[in-house]
Amino acid sequence: MDLFTESIQGLTAVEKLRLVERIWDDLAAHEGPIPLPDWAVREATRRRAEMIADPQLGMTHAEMWARIDTSRNV
Repeated sequence: MDLFTESIQGLTAVEKLRLVERIWDDLAAHEGPIPLPDWAVREATRRRAEMIADPQLGMTHAEMWARIDTSRNV
């Protein structure tokens, strides 16, 4: 394990979330698309084709939020 990974593991959950926010804000500050690896493009394409072939695989916004609410109450 490298020093960077060990440093992250030593952070509290709140500190980790702050780090993620800083990284996200830094990414958002740069104009232009963020390059995606080929595997991510292939997977997104595969999932899109799967959803087009069988729309029942998806869920409505209401179903999605109900699922999120249920998971928060566990």
